[in-house]
Amino acid sequence: MNRFERHPQGAAEAEVEYLDGEFRVRRPGAFVRCAATGEPIPLEELRYWNVDLQEPYSGPHAKLLRLGIKRRD
Repeated sequence: MNRFERHPQGAAEAEVEYLDGEFRVRRPGAFVRCAATGEPIPLEELRYWNVDLQEPYSGPHAKLLRLGIKRRD
């Protein structure tokens, strides 16, 4: 999805196909769920995903969590 594409936004979860550098909305909705944390991610804020696993992540910390890597603070 790029910034010029517009899809109707509903309260439902979207179905998304994750591609290299972009994503395609298959079923319109307002958000997707993070594969690591389960938290909703508004489509406008979706920046992290795994193409091979077709999973979205709320941020880099969630991707590391999904991989089983713990952050050091």
